[in-house]
Amino acid sequence: MTQAEFLQWGHEKLNKGDKPMITQFTTRRINQIPLILLFTACGALAMPALAQEQIAANEGTQYRVSNLDSLGGTSSAGNSINDRSWVAGYSKLTGDQVRHAALWRRQTHHAILDLGTLGGPNSSITWNVKNTEGSLVGISQTADPEPLGEAWSSAAFYSGPYATGFINLGFVLEDRQMRALPNFPGGDNGFATGANNLRQVVGWAENDVHDPACVSPQVLQFHPAVWTLGPPDVITDLPLISGDSSGAATAINDNGQIVGISGICDQAVGRYTAAHAVLWENGGVTDLGNLGALFWNTPTAINQQGDIVGFAGAPDDPDGNFLQAFIWTVEDGMQPLGFLPGDVHSEAYGINEKRQVVGLSCDADGNCRAFIWENGAMQDLNDLKQAGFSATLETAKDINDKGEITGRALDPITGVRTAYLAVPKYH
Repeated sequence: MTQAEFLQWGHEKLNKGDKPMITQFTTRRINQIPLILLFTACGALAMPALAQEQIAANEGTQYRVSNLDSLGGTSSAGNSINDRSWVAGYSKLTGDQVRHAALWRRQTHHAILDLGTLGGPNSSITWNVKNTEGSLVGISQTADPEPLGEAWSSAAFYSGPYATGFINLGFVLEDRQMRALPNFPGGDNGFATGANNLRQVVGWAENDVHDPACVSPQVLQFHPAVWTLGPPDVITDLPLISGDSSGAATAINDNGQIVGISGICDQAVGRYTAAHAVLWENGGVTDLGNLGALFWNTPTAINQQGDIVGFAGAPDDPDGNFLQAFIWTVEDGMQPLGFLPGDVHSEAYGINEKRQVVGLSCDADGNCRAFIWENGAMQDLNDLKQAGFSATLETAKDINDKGEITGRALDPITGVRTAYLAVPKYH
């Protein structure tokens, strides 16, 4: 809830292999001018319709930013913050070989709680889980070897020597007890992303179809899933866009509206699986459109009003090296949010009921900054933090209705990456 957690599976990884985002961002320098012109032109044409209903941006809001505890490693991140000010995400353990899902609660002065795993080395909460009733969902490796050699989606959110090789399952944590969520019959791997307050969890899971059209190393098809929590926990699949074979659900609100992707069976990490950004409601699926490309069209969050944010592919960049943050509303459809000055890539990861959006914006070398977008304008969150906080806010992954933001900060001296909490000073 940064953004963050960008792109093609074989590319050089952002932050030297530490990937909090669904995509992987190449760090090689390219000619920036065509992309900048493309994105600027799209934004100039699209933004006025949305901005007509909004007042001028409040440039005076400042934030008190604080680092959150780690589990001993040199990388942690907040990926979710709910309206109880619970921050959830991950932290590497001492030695940086594995990471565990982690929780920081206001009630305990945001001391870190290690949520453990399902028996394997790694686990993580990777998306913005908006549940306020005490449930958390995420992904975890089990102790069982992966039988088909698949990397599965979860590997994009781990690092170190144990990122692959184990079966991954979606989990739900209630009363400090983590349990695995079931897959579709015959499937090995699953992934849980979001949970509402109606005991519904969304994500994606494999079925038993060995699809020769899957992009290696993926073998089995995977479908968007809804789990109704029990006991027992029951999995149901969601419809895909006609002609598509695989997909994923990424977020859900308390109205039962679900967002996600629909496309082909492509490595289980997005890309051409995200040919279509979609909304599921009332038993049907709706294509939300795109910004000119049929890849990486990925909603990441939806608020209670049905406003949706995410990122989309660029039509002149078929390799998916650069993405565009977007907002989708009933009034205006999908509109690009633009970039911070000098940047060529952006992703949106969180939205609250005030239609404040957070995410990340990056230059062509993969240097990223957290942003907040409101009232039609994008601002660098680093320009709004208190004097004396020297770490760079790299990502903003989620924002709650109090305006509190979480993500990941980089210490420019030590290179340590730390989960942070940013609280607006008027709060």
